[in-house]
Amino acid sequence: MAEVVKLLGAFSSPFVFRVIWALKMKGIPYEYIEEDVTNKSPLLLKNNPVLKKIPVLLHGEKPVCESMIIVEYIDEIWPQNPLLPNDPYERALARFWVKFTDDKCSSVWKISLAQGEELEKRVKETVDMLQTVEEHGLGEKKFFGGDTVGIADIAFVKENLPDWDWIVSYFKSYREKRLASA
Repeated sequence: MAEVVKLLGAFSSPFVFRVIWALKMKGIPYEYIEEDVTNKSPLLLKNNPVLKKIPVLLHGEKPVCESMIIVEYIDEIWPQNPLLPNDPYERALARFWVKFTDDKCSSVWKISLAQGEELEKRVKETVDMLQTVEEHGLGEKKFFGGDTVGIADIAFVKENLPDWDWIVSYFKSYREKRLASA
């Protein structure tokens, strides 16, 4: 009997959608458990006692934390539809773009709290990051890995985001609350 797979997440998190996308690409059935990130459940705290954040993948009784670590774990456990290239150099490039995405995409989320000059700075950082990805990461390719979706695409593609109208509404409300309390 296969071990049960559960995913602790929040609908507003693009990091959770990375894991969902990987599970779907692999055809792995899972149970999704929505977490309230403002009131963390005992299940989340038990399975991620160090960082206390989502996503957390439970494979049987084994917790795996951090979105791209989870995605690589999924790729290793379920080898069908590989997310990483076989070639070591291509794997290194894919991991580079994952790291680039994780390092640079924080400016996108920081826009929601910025004002004035800080907002202008964050918008410029985001535009620069997107231009870099377009010029150096994708070039003329459809996906980072060429013709197929891979791990770098999972880290970056828009399908990892909730519905656009919902996310705009969510972050608008979030921004208003944060700015009002500042």
